[in-house]
Amino acid sequence: MLLAVVMVAVTSTACLASGKTTASTAAARPPAEATRPEPGPKAKAKTRPAARGNEILEGRAVWYGEDWHGKATASGERFDMHAMTAAHRDLPLGSTVKVTNLKNGKSVVVRINDRGPYGKDRRRIIDVSLAAAKQLGFVDAGWTPVTVEVLSRPAKKPKKSKSKSKKKSKK
Repeated sequence: MLLAVVMVAVTSTACLASGKTTASTAAARPPAEATRPEPGPKAKAKTRPAARGNEILEGRAVWYGEDWHGKATASGERFDMHAMTAAHRDLPLGSTVKVTNLKNGKSVVVRINDRGPYGKDRRRIIDVSLAAAKQLGFVDAGWTPVTVEVLSRPAKKPKKSKSKSKKKSKK
């Protein structure tokens, strides 16, 4: 009897792994709705080209303010929660972007001067200052769905050429 139970369990596990359905595995399998993956914290933001050729990102914006006010940013300047600035993971520091709140249509232009947002939730694509969050109208909510359109990137600095210096020989 014990051997029969073990055989059924092994067969059911093998059928579930292979995707085949038997009478015994159909009862053990959850409904199709329960097996669909939920968009979790590792969901990634969407990227699409804009009509003007600018890159547009879609995801969530969060804001940061008082806890970081006056502290150094990745660009070296002090964070000012009253300035129209933002943090982004990848865009070059000094880039300007247009952030549009998808819930109310309000937009602001901010300068990227810091890195972030940090954390596991990859749907969060930009941290905006308190001033920008107020203009976008989501301070109380804490986050909002947005599009981020890259308007400009800083000019690339010319690379310093390594001049071949001739060694001065002693005579």
